[in-house]
Amino acid sequence: MNLVDPVGDMLTRIRNGQMRSLKKISIPFSKFRLKILEVIKKEGFIVDYFQEENELKIKSVKVLLKYYEGQPVIREIKRVSKPGRRVYSKAISIPKVKNGLGVAILSTSKGIMSDTEAIKNNLGGEIICRIF
Repeated sequence: MNLVDPVGDMLTRIRNGQMRSLKKISIPFSKFRLKILEVIKKEGFIVDYFQEENELKIKSVKVLLKYYEGQPVIREIKRVSKPGRRVYSKAISIPKVKNGLGVAILSTSKGIMSDTEAIKNNLGGEIICRIF
């Protein structure tokens, strides 16, 4: 299946999985998605993720969702930069998500990183999504 917005699809799968209180979800494999999941895990919004391969050699990524007292840890996960409208920001003007309680994930020249890392390294880039 050919997707127009694979990152948006991944974020929607995470959102839908948490609405249904699923322990784990499956998403198609890509290196870009793995880098985004790495940042989400480092920030503490998911438990873990790992790569799987089925008998037809098709790779997928299993994501273990995180809950606290029965409620999903991710309250809001939203795509900012879309295929039809890319959103870029300089290091000094990266917007805070919920006054610093949330995280914006950026694609910079040094790779995928959170907003705090990008500000610390004085890097701007494309704002992929925001999580709260």
